Amino acid sequence: MQIALAPMEGLVDNILRDVLTQVGGIDWCVTEFIRVCDRLLPAATFDKLAPELRQGAQTAAGVPLRVQLLGSDPVCLAENAVLACELGAPVIDLNFGCPAKTVNKSRGGAVLLKEPELLHAILREVRRAVPAHIPVTAKMRLGFDSPDGALDCALALAEGGAEQLVVHARTKVDGYKPPAHWEWVAKVQDVVKVPVYANGEVWTLEDWRRCREVSGVEDIMLGRGLVSRPDLARQIAAERDGVEFVPMDWHSLLPLIQDFWGQARAQMTPRQAPGRLKQWVAMLTRTYPEAVALFTELRRETDCDRVGQLIGIPVSAAA
Repeated sequence: MQIALAPMEGLVDNILRDVLTQVGGIDWCVTEFIRVCDRLLPAATFDKLAPELRQGAQTAAGVPLRVQLLGSDPVCLAENAVLACELGAPVIDLNFGCPAKTVNKSRGGAVLLKEPELLHAILREVRRAVPAHIPVTAKMRLGFDSPDGALDCALALAEGGAEQLVVHARTKVDGYKPPAHWEWVAKVQDVVKVPVYANGEVWTLEDWRRCREVSGVEDIMLGRGLVSRPDLARQIAAERDGVEFVPMDWHSLLPLIQDFWGQARAQMTPRQAPGRLKQWVAMLTRTYPEAVALFTELRRETDCDRVGQLIGIPVSAAA
């Protein structure tokens, strides 16, 4: 059984990947999608979204990183996949699940689930192009506005060369509205011969138990649930391994928030950094009452020294 950290554009960047993988329980993670249009991207684009490639394609905690590409041109995706491999990507993942309107309008993400033949062509071309020892995987939703074509899409991806599928158990139109239709993950696994990961609406250990029961698959990809409960993967891994694990309290989480802030300050402008911290703290409010109070204090704060003070960092240490 494997536990993966989901790629979430604009949220799970290299900083949050670093912090969350420190907690443990995560077997692998994925970059935010790298958009491929009609040309070979410069290496700097990969370096920006996947700086871990400079450190062996893994986070500081040693968790492997996969590179995710998004686009609709089979040849162009293949060329960029080759470049990603040359830069050190150990796995190429292809995104057919992004529900964002701006992405779908430019023929990227979940809109391609309307075209199983194109899915197959993309996988076939990328699989042919990258070295044989580099796995090619794919992430999909159940469909654009209906799950009726989910099995055709899954078969197209698997038969095209995907060695693994992650199924977000909602359609594009569903967005992130509950429920997730885990029963469709079971249907996908029944028709493909490659491993299938369940994804969607797993916020707690109990959610994971129910997801496993309904979907029939062991492997799981965690997104918002893990961002809002940073030890969720540890909790699941502990149950998998038959060991005890005491869930993290706010006191245990605070050093991770401080680490996140330190990295954000080092990598972002003073104008950008507070917003990134607020984004994460806002998600933590789902799990931690203390985060609600912190977010209230942070909400309108833009001064970096003051932000540091609010999370327990003296001005002298933050400077």
